[in-house]
Amino acid sequence: MTEQTYPRQANSDDEIDLVELFYGLWTQKWLIVLITLVFAVGAASYAFFSKPVYEARAAVLPPSLSDIAGFSLGRTGGDGLKPFSVSDVYAVFTRNLQSEKSRRHFFREVYLPSLGDAQRSGSQDGLYKAFSEKFSVKAPDKNQPDRYSIVVEHYSPELASTWAKQYIDQVAERSLNEMLQNSERELAVQARNIEQQIKSERASAKARRDDRTRQLQEALTVAEAIGLDNPPVITGRVSNDSELSSFMDGSLMYMRGAKALRAEMQVLLARTSDDPFIPELRNLEARYQLFAGVSVDPGNVAVFRQDGDIEVPDQPIKPKKTLIVALGVVLGGMLGVFVALIRLMLRKRAAKT
Repeated sequence: MTEQTYPRQANSDDEIDLVELFYGLWTQKWLIVLITLVFAVGAASYAFFSKPVYEARAAVLPPSLSDIAGFSLGRTGGDGLKPFSVSDVYAVFTRNLQSEKSRRHFFREVYLPSLGDAQRSGSQDGLYKAFSEKFSVKAPDKNQPDRYSIVVEHYSPELASTWAKQYIDQVAERSLNEMLQNSERELAVQARNIEQQIKSERASAKARRDDRTRQLQEALTVAEAIGLDNPPVITGRVSNDSELSSFMDGSLMYMRGAKALRAEMQVLLARTSDDPFIPELRNLEARYQLFAGVSVDPGNVAVFRQDGDIEVPDQPIKPKKTLIVALGVVLGGMLGVFVALIRLMLRKRAAKT
């Protein structure tokens, strides 16, 4: 009998404790309401009187093929100079977009001048940390692997959108100059190599002309010594190639006769340029003009495309008034109940003593 009634008695005691607990809280309802109201008013004051924060967004995409065509002028694939691809150009832009150098430059040139004298006198590290919290570059996701977003938060919606545009413009200018320098530097190196090759070919041609003149002089001396003015005529025999070569350029050159040798030597000495006698010279000059004459117009090239316009935000993202007020009410209610429970426990302890 005792075993059956014991659980019922325990349950009865629990019910009595709960009733007493709710009764004790009910007797302190105005305290709970007061604390909840204080927290709610504080949260509402913060939500409605704090400065609203606006967020401006700008998105960028890779340039089109027509945007980068100008960078590939003179790059036909020969001499190791392949045309630039879209990914090559966009990689330069995205690297500058995310670089610490670009962020620091914008921080010094744009963000700091926007602050008051008192704010600028603070810690530079602290100011840069505050700037980093307001400014970010969002990396692409798997759905849009080439789309980057620039996010700027500020109390002024107009300034937020202006800063987003300024940052993109600064990065674009730096990236464009880098691409132009890369392209022009590589073309200039090729032009200098070809120019050096042209000089080498001309020097070689002059050396060959001087050698030819000395050979003719020696052959002329021999021809004059034996009194041979004209080449001898040998009938009934056909000369082979080796004999003809010796007759024209080799040891038998004097057989051409003094008149012919003297005439050729005079022509060589009077020659002012060997260019017409250099077989590859015109091709080299054409290649040199191709590389040296390239000039990329910055207005006809681009390193990115902007995805839509940068709109001025008209609705703040912070503070979230409804959420803040709701949290204030919940936290105030919880604190009020906690304080009421503490008071109830202290009363019970005092009554027992």
